[in-house]
This record gives sequence, C-alpha cells and structure tokens, in this order.
Amino acid sequence: MTDPLARIPYVDGIISAAQVAETAASIAAMQEDCGSVPWTTGEHTDVWNHVEAAMAMLVGGQVEAAERAYAWVPTVQRADGSVPMKIVNGVVEDPRGEVNMSAYLAVGVWHHWLVRRDVRFVQQYWPTVRSALDWVVSQQLPFGGINWTPTESFALLAGCSSIYHSLRAGVALADLLDDPQPEWELAGGRLGHALREHRDLFADKSTYSMDWYYPVLGGAVRGRDALEVLEARWDAFVVPGMGIRCVDTNPWVTGAETCELAMALDGLGDHRRALTLLGDMQHLRGEDGRYWTGWVYGDGSTVVPEGEPRDVYWPVECTTYTAAAVILAVDALGEVAGHSTAGSGIYRGTSLAPHFTELALECGCPSADDLSRLAGGAA
Repeated sequence: MTDPLARIPYVDGIISAAQVAETAASIAAMQEDCGSVPWTTGEHTDVWNHVEAAMAMLVGGQVEAAERAYAWVPTVQRADGSVPMKIVNGVVEDPRGEVNMSAYLAVGVWHHWLVRRDVRFVQQYWPTVRSALDWVVSQQLPFGGINWTPTESFALLAGCSSIYHSLRAGVALADLLDDPQPEWELAGGRLGHALREHRDLFADKSTYSMDWYYPVLGGAVRGRDALEVLEARWDAFVVPGMGIRCVDTNPWVTGAETCELAMALDGLGDHRRALTLLGDMQHLRGEDGRYWTGWVYGDGSTVVPEGEPRDVYWPVECTTYTAAAVILAVDALGEVAGHSTAGSGIYRGTSLAPHFTELALECGCPSADDLSRLAGGAA
C-alpha cells in the first residue's frame, strides 16, 4: 500500500513529513465553511494569505480543502478584477482593492498546475487570473511601481516584488493555455527595472523586514545584487537561534517572515543559512502542528518598554499564514535531499516564465536593448 506521507515534503532533522501533514491539517481546521481561510479563527481573510494557505494545504496533502479555498476566490472578485482588502465571516470589512492580493491567485494556480498537472483546473481559474492581472497592470505608475490601491498613489516595495512574481506566474499560465498577454510582459519589464534600480521611489517601509528581502524572494533581484541586498541588513533583522524580526526596532521575531527569508536564500543557493533559519523558528511550533505568529524576547541586549510583553508569544494566536510559510519553506528546502513536491521551486522561480525584458523605460535609464547595443559597440 502506498505511504500516504510519501509525497509530503520534509527536512531531515528539522521537521518530518508527519509533522508537515499535521500542520496542513491545522490550516484546514481553521477553514470556514465557504472555503475562506482567515488569519486565525474569527479573524479576517485577505486573498494573498488565503492563496498561500491553499498552496500549503495542497503540499501537505489537504487537497480537497485546498481546492475549496481556490473555489472561494472568484466569489469575492469584483467586475474590474480586484478583490477586497479584508473579509470577515463573509462580509467585506475593507472594500479597497489591493493590487498584491488581487495578483497572487496567479501564483496559486500555477503552483497547483505544477503539483497536480490538472489543466481543467487551470482553465477553470484562468478568467479570474486574467481579470485580476489586467486590473493590476492598469494601476502601474510612471516609474514602474504598481499603485497600492486606486485611491492611494504610492507603491509598496514588498507588495510590488510579489506582483513581479505573480506576473511571471501569469505569463507561464498564458503560455500553457496559448493565450498570450504581452501587456503583462511589458508591465513586468518596467516593474522589474523599478525593483532593481529605483527602490528609493517606493514608499519607505524600510523598518519592516519584508521590504528588505522581498525584492529577492519575488525574483526581481538575483545574483550578486541579491546577496548584497541581504547582507546589507542581515544583522538588523536576524536574531540567531530565534528567527528574524518583523520590524527592526522591535524585539519580536516572526515565523512567516523567517520562512520567507529562508526561501529567498534558497533561491540564491544559500541552503546552509536557509536551513538554519527554518530550524531556528521551530520554537514557534505549538500543539496540533499549529504555529504561533511570533515571540517577543528580552535577552538583555534589547530594551522592552515598561508594561510591554517580554519572553512571550505575541500576538497570542496561531495563524494560518505562519503555518503556510513553514510548509512552503519545507517544500523548497526539502528538494535538496529529494523530499519535496513538484511545486517546490515556486519561489525559486525555476518553473516560472523567464524574466521580463526591460523596454521603453520612462525613467531615463538605458534599456536592455540599449545596453546590448553599447556592449556590441564596445566590442
């Protein structure tokens, strides 16, 4: 008889396949009847974290729950392709359309294809993906970043880095279905250039670790430049033995951010530090495979304001998005030893559409074609 855990990823010495399956089941246990996966029971749902949870449940063997989660997304998409920012128990609490949340379904559907090879599933969700990405690229600003919402004229570095990832997944889906989307490729080229060369034009959220590593995790920044980005603020965010800070000013390490940094390192081939981070954050593992969001520490080297918590889990809740990040990091890092699914490279970018060509740059920088001509002239 086939071992039911045979296809579930694991990392020797850190987390077993049985533990990964338990964590996936813990996410499914918090899923609402409609298919929505909130941050935690009774909390709100946003589509980005919801899709991340669906990806993790699929990897962890909760196939039916994952597909119920995907079926929920089109029910909240609006006619223009956007999705609301916050939904609580089926009721829209914050109606603003948020570009990153709207875009991320493309990553989830491409991930499902990699794992299941079900073209009917892809065809079913393609109209939703296409409508979402059409709306997202319509929000592009002149410098290449994507407006956070239609009513707020600024772009977020972490969110746009994720959109770059989503556009590559979207183009991969378009290629699979033979439905070319050249507008997405042009938008992706402009966005990628902005993420590599003009990060100062995005809203300043530099105290947050996500702004630090997301240009690498989303794939826009690679190679030596990526290593330099991560080294520049490594000591500001990484707390040895615990994980990474969510905010550089606070003594608070968070599991989801730690796992995402591990996946960013995996994409650069730095498996040693990635595995260390994955192991370090396991102190957040709770009962039934759930994961606490974060830990506030007081080790004498940091000052915790009087009256604030110290040496405690905070917030006092286990979150689906933290559990999901753990599972996807395990899948990515398990590939080194052959203990992963076919979707393990989703953040490594090896299974996505190629990086976009930089064309018609409005910032005045030379395009890729210009650089090529200059190189040819020099030769």
